[in-house]
Parts: sequence; C-alpha cells; structure tokens
Amino acid sequence: MKKESWIGLGAVAFILISFAVLGYQRWSGSSGAARGESLALMPPDASTVLFANFDELRHAAFIAELYAWAPKPQADAEYAQFLKDTGFDYERDLNRIAIAVEKHGTDSTLFAVADGKFDREKISAYASKSGTISKNGGHEIYSVPVSGSTKRISFTFLNRNRMALTDAPDLGVFLTMKAKSSDEAEWRTRFERLAGSPIFAVIRQDAAAGTTLAAQAPGGLSSPQLSALLDQLQWITLAGKPDNDRLRVVADGECNSEGTVRQLSDLLNGVILLAQAGLNDPKARQQLDPAAREAYLELLKNADVSKLDRGNTKSVRVILEITPKLLEAARSASPLPPGDAAPAKPSQQGKPARKKGRT
Repeated sequence: MKKESWIGLGAVAFILISFAVLGYQRWSGSSGAARGESLALMPPDASTVLFANFDELRHAAFIAELYAWAPKPQADAEYAQFLKDTGFDYERDLNRIAIAVEKHGTDSTLFAVADGKFDREKISAYASKSGTISKNGGHEIYSVPVSGSTKRISFTFLNRNRMALTDAPDLGVFLTMKAKSSDEAEWRTRFERLAGSPIFAVIRQDAAAGTTLAAQAPGGLSSPQLSALLDQLQWITLAGKPDNDRLRVVADGECNSEGTVRQLSDLLNGVILLAQAGLNDPKARQQLDPAAREAYLELLKNADVSKLDRGNTKSVRVILEITPKLLEAARSASPLPPGDAAPAKPSQQGKPARKKGRT
C-alpha cells in the first residue's frame, strides 16, 4: 500500500496511540470509603496514579466484549501453582487496585494498594517458602523474589481485605509517608473529578507525557509539535466508563496557559479533520475493509474536542467512544509498514472549526 493510502488510517492510529500512551463513580457507603482510603495512601511525589474498580468493571458489557476480543494468554504453570497454593485468583478475587508510579531518573518503582478477598494464612505460607519476613511499625512485611528478575516484591496486609505492595527496596517508607497538605489537595481534586469513572489514570507534569509519546510512537506517527504541547501540561487525566457495549474515554489536559490549550485543541481538531478526509479518499475506500473504515469514521464522528476554563487552570478535553466495531477493526487491521504512515501536519492558521458529525 502506498504512503498516500495510509494517511487516514495513520491519523486514526495517531489519535489512539497518543491517548493510549498516557497510558479507564458509582460507589457509595463502604465501597466509596474504600476507594478514598486507597487513593489517600498514594505517595505525594508519584508521577502517575492509576485506579481500577474491578467490582464495577466485571458487570460491564463492554468489558465482556474486550475480554472476548483480547488475545488469551497461554496457561502459566507458575501462576497455576500460585493460585493453588494461595487460593487467590485476580480475575475473581481482586476488587479494587490503586497503583502509584514513582520516577527515579530513568528508573521507576511501583507502589500499590489492593482490595480483595485474601486468604491471609495461605498467602503468608506461600511467601514464607521463598521469601523473608520482617517487622516494621507493627506491620509484618513479606519480601519475595520476582521470577526471572533480580527485583523483589514486598507486601503487607493492612487489614483482612487490603494489601500494600511495592517493588521498591523499602515498603516501610510508603507506610509512614505523610503528604504535604498542598500535594494532597492537588491529587484529591483530580481524584474527585474522576469519581464517576471505574478506571482512570492521573499523570503529573513531571511525568513528561509528551517525551514518552515521542519515544514510544512509531517513526511515521511521531509528532514533535504534539509532544511539546503535552509536555507543557501540568496534569493529564485519562478516564474510562463503560456504557453498555461501548467504553467512553475522556482525556483531559490541564495547564495555566490559555495559549497552550488553544494550540493543542486546534492541533487535535486538525488531526481529526485530516483523518476523516483520508478515510474518504477514493484509494482508502478501495483498499480499506469497509467495516474497518466505517468503524474508524464512527470513532471520528463521535469524537469531541473542547476547551474548559476552571479559573486558575485551563483544559482541553477529548472524548472518544470505543465500540465493538472498533475492536473488531483493530483485530483485523493489517499493521502499518514502518515509516509509511506519516499524516500531514495540519496548518495552525486559518483552521476551520470542526463540526461534530461531519464525515
């Protein structure tokens, strides 16, 4: 397929990759309290916090579609033995998890708080076979080696249904860490905005999302302009909420500069327009599978880019709908040839406003 024919598909992939790298509340009573407690334990210097409520996700029709679509991993003998020895199956027994990523130069560490159904005696016995046990501030901390790695995982039970885990050398640091009131308020504000989403990620400015995007995107889909604008954002949130057989994805980029938000909004609207034009190109009509082309057009038609003014900060928001048709198109689509999918850069001046529903 020639380069021109990849413009539409490449631009669609560009949008998806951009937000995948940045890289999904109906809680009340004890469930809402558990969510808040888990997020309150996240370290204040984290670069990224991810959260998932599996209790809610397990009942979503879209998740069933996603599970059917995703490749099934091969049976792992080691995990099968773990399941037998501990009685813990994450697909069945994990209720919620909050994960913090801390960056240390080019390295990173993870800290997680998991809520679920744990058999403490079995898990403790399993960890004692290959690991070590130590005491820290009243907590019994288990440290076990990671198969095929020099790293170790440390964990402790915070209560009957909650565990804290990390791959950092000292779990005790996280258990005694106290956040500054300003840091805590910044994180809590974003968590509260995402209270309606059973799965989400919150990324701080120092996570360098734009630089990460530039490093991960295939050469033909790399956009220095987009990467530079993303690096100017102070916060990025990505949230997903299942709605029957589809997933509503909302990405929100926040900063103090009106100019940055305006440029980013114009660029994303331009990419959407360009992708629509590419998909309607006669060559693309001939060479793309009709069902795949229709799924990509549906994604673009329902996409919405808007600007928000929160007083002290400004935001650009992107809303996408991931449908079963899009999953099927992604499964059947041929991979893009390396360096052969370079969408043209939209002009930053004289750009027409995108009208929703245009194809």
